Amino acid sequence: MQVILLERVAKLGQMGDVVNVKPGYARNYLLPQGKALRASDDNIKSFENRKAELEAQNLETRKEAEAVAAKLNDAAYVVIRQASDAGALYGSVSPRDVVDLLAEAGVTVEKRQVVIGAPIKALGLYNAQIVLHPEVEVEIGLNVARSTEEAELQASGKTIQEVAAEEEAAAEFEIAELFDDIGAAGQDDDDPRDRGESTDPRDA
Repeated sequence: MQVILLERVAKLGQMGDVVNVKPGYARNYLLPQGKALRASDDNIKSFENRKAELEAQNLETRKEAEAVAAKLNDAAYVVIRQASDAGALYGSVSPRDVVDLLAEAGVTVEKRQVVIGAPIKALGLYNAQIVLHPEVEVEIGLNVARSTEEAELQASGKTIQEVAAEEEAAAEFEIAELFDDIGAAGQDDDDPRDRGESTDPRDA
């Protein structure tokens, strides 16, 4: 199906381009979201008449998007989630969660504007793309942790698994030291000189 684009569409074309797309893609995405019109003679003429208006609207919305992008650029957000000791989340972090997170920060976006490469199902540091405008995208950081303390550790470059391993090693060291102390105390108790007794066999 041939359509005329009313705005830039990634991997497809710029505003005003007439392109061939699959009918399903046009019917389910481009046409209902107002990103394109069927490339009929009437629609092409209509676009030409409205081109200056559409370009002005696009410029205005792009400026607004760039202002939001400046606030979000390289920003990192902490996402507190329950997880197992191994770091697996009970659930996942979805685009809807990112929408809610940004709303708390005073930025309104729609779920379809949030792009996460793969479902986030474990603790750690991740990136998400926010498509604010067809020509403006920004990347934000997501620090998924069980607590703000864990988030700070992750931000410093340590993984939860590394911290757990360090804690386990420290605990094992403390136990080993405790047994050494107990053993040394036992040896001291067995020394008759500590009880003021003679060690000379002739005194027996």
